[in-house]
Parts: sequence; structure tokens; C-alpha cells
Amino acid sequence: MDKKFEEWAKQVSTLHLPRWEELPDMDLYRDQVITLIERYLSFLANDDEKIITTSMINNYVKWKMMPAPNRKKQYNRVHLGYLIVITILKQVVNIKDIKNGIELLASQRGTHNAYNLFCLQMEISLKNVLALCVDSISFDEKYKAIEEDEIVLSMGTLSFASKLVAVKKLELENHEIKNKE
Repeated sequence: MDKKFEEWAKQVSTLHLPRWEELPDMDLYRDQVITLIERYLSFLANDDEKIITTSMINNYVKWKMMPAPNRKKQYNRVHLGYLIVITILKQVVNIKDIKNGIELLASQRGTHNAYNLFCLQMEISLKNVLALCVDSISFDEKYKAIEEDEIVLSMGTLSFASKLVAVKKLELENHEIKNKE
């Protein structure tokens, strides 16, 4: 097993996405929001693209994927939650389906419960996908039979986890090949 991949996998397998109660409970400016999202989702970082930009946030508001900021410049934990979910899921799901999925789950569970469920499913999915690749990572004990109303969420997070692992492994292998040339 590639040492760099194994180190990355062990780090990502312990990922903790901030729960609703852990998100800042105060108004934030857009630059602060971008900084927090980049910190929370640093495992997504690569050399090619930004995790989140001002124009992405503006588009999500324009497309009504998330509420508009208060007084046009102030964001809060609701916005952070939406941005974390959107930023992760847009890696594998189209924007229209993300919007519909967020609306459905929020209507069934409430915004903060839906967000916390997303975080838990994302962590479980990442750990379990990585357990298939790295012997020293074990499957998460929290994994259970998927409830019928969680199938879409579970499969979405599993798709993201699978794509993230495949892309990282490919990136490391390509880097290794270039270094040998």
C-alpha cells in the first residue's frame, strides 16, 4: 500500500464534520464563512481548484439553494450548514438534486437534525469506504441497516466517499509516476 495514501486515508477516516451546535452562533462576513468552510472541508483541497468562492456562494443564494444572508452581508450557522452540505455533495450530485434533497430532508427532520444526520452519514461513509482500502481502518460500529427515509442521503454520501478515495489514489499514483520520469 502506498504510504502517502495510507497516511491520508487514516487522517480522513477520523474526519469530524462540525455538528450544528459546533458551528458559530453569530453573524459572520462572507470572508469569514469562506475561511471556515475551507478549514472544515480541508480534506477536499487540491492544487487545481478552490473549495468555495464568493461567486459560488452568490450563485447558491441566487438559485435559492440556501437562504440569503441577513442584511446582504451577514451569514450564520444556517448558511454554514448549507454550504458544507452543498460543497460536499456537488462533487457527485447535480445542483438541482442537491436542492431537492436538502428541502426534502429538512422538511422531514428539521434543518439542524437533517444537517447533523448528513454529517454522521458522511463520516460513516468515508470511514467505511476507506476500510475497504486500508487494512488498519475498521468499519464503523455506528453503521446500521439504512432506514428507508435515509437511502438517498446514505447513497449520496457513499458516492462522495467513493469518488474522493478514487480521485486521491489516482492523484498520488500520477504524482509518483511523474517523479520517476
